[in-house]
Amino acid sequence: MSNNPVLVVNSGSSSIKYRLLEPDTGAVAASGLVERIGEPDGAIEHHGGGRTLTQRKPIPDHTAGLQLAFAKFAETGHDLADAGIRVVGHRVVHGGEVFYRPTLIDDRVVTTIRELSSLAPLHNPANALGIEAVRTLLPDIPQVAVFDTAFFHNLPDAAKTYAIDAEVADTHGIRRYGFHGTSHEYVSGRAAQLVGRAAESVNQIVFHLGNGASASAIRGGRPVDTTMGLTPLEGLVMGTRSGDLDPGIIPHLMRTAGLDIDDIDRLLNRDSGLRGMAGVNDFRELRRLIGEGDRAARLAYDVYIHRLRRYLGAYLVGLGAVDVITFTAGVGENAPDVRADTLAGLSRFGIAVDPERNTAEDRSARFISPPDAEVAVLVVPTNEELAIARAAVAVAERTRATDSDMRASSTDERSAGPAA
Repeated sequence: MSNNPVLVVNSGSSSIKYRLLEPDTGAVAASGLVERIGEPDGAIEHHGGGRTLTQRKPIPDHTAGLQLAFAKFAETGHDLADAGIRVVGHRVVHGGEVFYRPTLIDDRVVTTIRELSSLAPLHNPANALGIEAVRTLLPDIPQVAVFDTAFFHNLPDAAKTYAIDAEVADTHGIRRYGFHGTSHEYVSGRAAQLVGRAAESVNQIVFHLGNGASASAIRGGRPVDTTMGLTPLEGLVMGTRSGDLDPGIIPHLMRTAGLDIDDIDRLLNRDSGLRGMAGVNDFRELRRLIGEGDRAARLAYDVYIHRLRRYLGAYLVGLGAVDVITFTAGVGENAPDVRADTLAGLSRFGIAVDPERNTAEDRSARFISPPDAEVAVLVVPTNEELAIARAAVAVAERTRATDSDMRASSTDERSAGPAA
C-alpha cells in the first residue's frame, strides 16, 4: 500500500460505505460499511489487515459512525491519523447545474450541496452529513466532492430537455441530470480498453443494473442520453423504484386513492419496482420465487426485461451504430439470465451472447459475445470508489500546484522590491 492512500466515503441516509485504497493500482487496504445509523441496532462490518471486524451497537449519527469506522481502521493496523492520506473523496449524488466536475470542498460547497437537496432529498442531506463528519475528524486533509450527475452535465439539449413550460423548467432547474455517472464513465473507459480502441472512436451502451438501475448511450466517449432524469426515479425498472410511468398516474392517485404527495413519493421510490410487483427487491430472491412458480415474480422479471429492451432499441437507433454493449453493477455482473434475455434475438443487428462465456464462473472484466461478433458484449465490474479516488487526487494535485505557483509568484514579487 502506498504511503499516500485515498479515503473514499459514500454517506447515505442511514449508512456509510468507505474504502481506503491506492489510486494508482486500485489496491484496497481496508473497507467497510456502517449501517442503521440512528437506530438502536446499528452495526459495522470492517475488512482490513486480513481480518473482518463486526460490531452491533447504537450509532446515533454520522459522526459517531465514522468515529467507529476510524477505530476499526486503527484496530486493523491502519490508523488514519498516521496513514498519510493525501485526500478524501466523497460521493455526492446531485450537483444540479452548479457542480459538474470534482470540486474541492469548503464551507460554501457544503452549503450548496444542502441547498440542492430539493433535487435529491434522499441523498444530498446524507452526503453533506458525511462530509461534515469527516471534515471534523480529519480537519487537515483536503476533501473533494465527486458528483453522480457530472458525467451527464453536457448532454445534448434535445436529450436533457423536458417538454414542459420553458420558464417553469428554467426557474426550478428541471432537466435531465442523469445518475450513476461515475460508474458509467469508469465502465465505458474500461470497455474501450478491453476492445483495444480509443474511447473517442467507440459507440457504447452501458447498463448499470443494481438495486438502482440506469442505462446510457455514449458516442465517442461522451454521453448522448441516459435513462435517469431530474431524479434517480426515471427510466428502468429498479429494486424499489418504478422507473418510467405515465405522469397522469400521480394526480389520478391523489384524486381516487386520497394519497398525498409524500405518500406518492414513498410509493414510487420505496414500494414500487420489483418490490411493488413481486414483494422482493433482491434479484436472488426474485429468481428463487420464479423457480417456485410464483406468477407475480415471473411478471416482474418480464417487465424488467421489457424495459431494458425498450431502451436498448432506442439507444441503438439514437447512436446509429453500436460497437460495445456493457453490463455492470450487482445484477449486471451476476445475472447471466438478465444479460441473455436482454439481448435475445438480435443477431441481425450483430448482437449475440455466447452461452458458455455468459455463464462462466468468472468475475473479471470479460467478453460474453462470440469471438466473431460484430458488436462486443462485455461484463465489466464497476469500481466507483477507484474512480472517485482518482478524481479526488487530480483535484488535490491541481490545487496544490496552483497554491505552489501563487506562493512562488508572491516570493518573486517581494524579492524584486518596489517597481521603479
